[in-house]
Amino acid sequence: MRRSIFPQDDRGSQITLGLLILSMLAVPILSLLFPEGHPLHLSTYTLTLLGKYLCYALLALAVDLVWGYLGILSLGHGAFFALGGYAMGMYLMRQIGDRGVYGNPLLPDFMVFLNWQELPWFWYGFDHFWWAALMIVLVPGVLAFVFGWLAFRSRVTGVYLSIITQALTYALMLAFFRNDMGFGGNNGLTDFKNILGFPVQADDTRMALFVASALALLLGYLLCLYVVNSRLGRVCIAIRDAEDRTRFIGYRVEHVKLWIFTFSAVLAGIAGALYVPQVGIINPGEFAPLNSIEIVIWVAVGGRGTLYGAVAGALLVNYAKTYFTAALPDAWLFALGGLFVLVTLLLPRGCVGLLRRQAASS
Repeated sequence: MRRSIFPQDDRGSQITLGLLILSMLAVPILSLLFPEGHPLHLSTYTLTLLGKYLCYALLALAVDLVWGYLGILSLGHGAFFALGGYAMGMYLMRQIGDRGVYGNPLLPDFMVFLNWQELPWFWYGFDHFWWAALMIVLVPGVLAFVFGWLAFRSRVTGVYLSIITQALTYALMLAFFRNDMGFGGNNGLTDFKNILGFPVQADDTRMALFVASALALLLGYLLCLYVVNSRLGRVCIAIRDAEDRTRFIGYRVEHVKLWIFTFSAVLAGIAGALYVPQVGIINPGEFAPLNSIEIVIWVAVGGRGTLYGAVAGALLVNYAKTYFTAALPDAWLFALGGLFVLVTLLLPRGCVGLLRRQAASS
């Protein structure tokens, strides 16, 4: 008998996927069918904000896969997210053509400003979307594969592995801040005009980007659900709970870690690629170690090792961030740190664990 990807007691995943499909149907209706000023109308700003939240949810899903099911606390997934974003940003910059400030049909404005005479070799091909899509997957994936191959073969685990992943993203941040790297330096890549021939700022394009983000989250969730409910997923849990014992009974622990870590990095890269055209900029600040730590907080708040907890945590924390940074901008970082301490001490399984405990007691 073929095994379903939905365990009988996985109501959380069913509800999450149902709400995601509902949002894909409801949001376009609220945005396009109701005119401005109508109580049910969804503004372009809100639409873009929701699309950004969905990208963050996909990123949290990637972290939950390696942390919640494999036991690897990665503090470097912000780097994979940023690399996917830069790959998309390079494509969007090539689409500007001669509509830039300096009117150069080949070189982006920042290269003209820095007196670059020709396009760097690693920018070749980014005028084609298929090449950019390939790089969105390959660049984070290859980096994760090489990093994981070296780290997991050396059996680096625990806090040491977390520190190394954080050092990786910090090193990339310093590198991308350099003007001579050819990625826009401190200012990054911005002033995008078109994506696939459509204006980036147009309402229809914003709607399409939202639907693409929701679809990516839906497919990413289904893939993660398939992995964690397969034999590979059970091996991941065994590695998380007793790595030495799993290795002693014959499993190639390093290969499992490497595959899951690479797959997770690819998901993070896709999230970053969908994020960039919606926010309109990508700069080295996305590599900041604080961003990777914040992703871990999303997962911890929602509940790691559940998938839907990671999605819920990303949505809840980022909604709170949007509210607090507008209402009390100086208090947000203190609130975020206090939230993480509170969850660590009182809710080690996150909000999902609290709901499960209440359901069991009732």
